[in-house]
Amino acid sequence: MRAARSLTNEVKAYLSDRRHLGFSLVGEGSQLLAFALFAEAQGYDGHLTEDLAKAWAQHGQPSRLTSARRLDLVRRFSKYRLQFDSRTEIPETGLFGPSTRRLTPHIYETREIEALLSSAAQLPCSKGLRGATYYTLFGLLAAAGLRLSEALSLQRTDVDLAHGVLTLERTKFYRSRLVPLHASTTSALSRYADLRDRAIPTPLDPQTFFLSIRGTQLCGRVVDYTFAQLRDQLGWRVRGHHPAPRIQDLRHTFICRRLITWYQEGIDINKAILALSTYVGHSQVTDTYWYVTGIPELMGIAAQRFERSAHGGNQ
Repeated sequence: MRAARSLTNEVKAYLSDRRHLGFSLVGEGSQLLAFALFAEAQGYDGHLTEDLAKAWAQHGQPSRLTSARRLDLVRRFSKYRLQFDSRTEIPETGLFGPSTRRLTPHIYETREIEALLSSAAQLPCSKGLRGATYYTLFGLLAAAGLRLSEALSLQRTDVDLAHGVLTLERTKFYRSRLVPLHASTTSALSRYADLRDRAIPTPLDPQTFFLSIRGTQLCGRVVDYTFAQLRDQLGWRVRGHHPAPRIQDLRHTFICRRLITWYQEGIDINKAILALSTYVGHSQVTDTYWYVTGIPELMGIAAQRFERSAHGGNQ
């Protein structure tokens, strides 16, 4: 009788197949390998069962959220294994409740964004490039709702200053999209490009749009550190459920302000939200709808419109 194949090897084969499709699976990979080691220690006999998945999901007495997330990982892996072993059991959904929880972000007030940009512009640098870089970078995130990784990855050929359009190649979820810009944003990018080229005419990384003072691509960790310094300097008080305001909250603010403006203008959100979802690069429109229920201000507006509609008033 042939011995059962190592679950670790089965997980590695699964990860290899998915990575060939373009998925990085860094966190998921380490978690599934941990599951394989756990299962083998429990006497894995070659067949995945729901009981085994549940045992690992609860191993170490984690929170229900962690258990739910672990079970989701095993469920996806089990669906893959089912094509090779018909006795594979797919864990039932919802055994430990929802596997996702989104914390309410800090939604910036206009004065906070203005203060951030003003402070960023004053960052010391003999050539003036550092202040201009952070002023323009943070301004772009606020004005176009980009992810920080998308902005830092911009190449000069991705920034069409003549037509005011960004081309974002293979971003999160391995999708590409075009991002039209407001004329004022395009002008700010043009001014930065001119100053950047004067300050560093022969950069070490000549293709990257946003440069460090060394002429290389900006490092995300350095940007986070610089933002934290500016945030502490400005003395903001956090609103939301995160410990402090974050760079990605500029993106959240962009989305929320757009939805609020549409509500105020009486625009049908259900018809317009797909365009917003595409613009910001969400993988599914439900990610954009979350803001309507996840942000108190938007939830309040939505509730008021529903109440007016229920009583026969105009939306």
